[in-house]
Amino acid sequence: MSAQRYELGIDAASLDAIDMHVHLEVDGHGHESLPPALTEASAKYFKAEDRTPSLDRIAEVYRELNMAAVVFTVDARTQLKHEPNSIPELIAGAARNNDVLIPFGSVDPRTGAEAIQGAKHQAIDLGARGFKFHPSLQGFDPSNEQFYPLWETLQELRLPAIFHTGQNGMGAGLPGGYGIKLAYSNPLLLDAVAADFPELQIIMAHPSVPWQDEANSIATHKSNVFIDLSGWSPKYFPESLVRMANSVLQDKVLFGTDFPLITPQKWLGAFADLPLKDEVRPKILKDNAVRLLGLGG
Repeated sequence: MSAQRYELGIDAASLDAIDMHVHLEVDGHGHESLPPALTEASAKYFKAEDRTPSLDRIAEVYRELNMAAVVFTVDARTQLKHEPNSIPELIAGAARNNDVLIPFGSVDPRTGAEAIQGAKHQAIDLGARGFKFHPSLQGFDPSNEQFYPLWETLQELRLPAIFHTGQNGMGAGLPGGYGIKLAYSNPLLLDAVAADFPELQIIMAHPSVPWQDEANSIATHKSNVFIDLSGWSPKYFPESLVRMANSVLQDKVLFGTDFPLITPQKWLGAFADLPLKDEVRPKILKDNAVRLLGLGG
């Protein structure tokens, strides 16, 4: 029996917000996306209350909040020597909850031609609406031209790609950070990708601490680069990010939580205290995502 294909069912006009950054870390068979040591360390780092809610539970949370959510996992099989949770199952689950969930796929760039075929399958056959990459967790430099055929494929598919940038909660506090290298998450590595693939929409995930000025510069310079605000409570955002989100980047910044590590309620509570113009808030919470994801009807 073929997997259920995702078809968009979002009524964007009726929503209060769109969360661009939500993780599904366990599939219906109980397989988790990360080795136990990483799951435990990240739960401790973020003080997460429920580290591995099911996809249907995630849908319930966002339905109750009158929000939609972009949901994904990360395929880091080569680096972690650990199979990801089922991406076809994630997309099928999003199809079951297509009024609130938007699935992004993921492939391991280090698998070469297999990653390209996987991306095509997830997008064309299963209906993934974008892709998620975590260069530090997956152990690769996105600016290395050996990965350019994959970026070319995503550009041809006309689907956006989220790349983790900045500090890593994954491996935090473990010896050697579990072998995870922070330099792969320097946003400057994405500048080359954005320049060489101008039709590829790139989302730099998170405030890019300690490289926030670099991220600000890239998002200002490249029309195809955006920033999502996930992974940090807004009360800890770098001042330069808040200032630019309120001005030149107001159309390039996206609401995101990193749920289940940070809940929408906690994030929004702190967001309300930021010194932002009234006209900027709805852009960040929904309007920019509607445009980027093509949800405007």
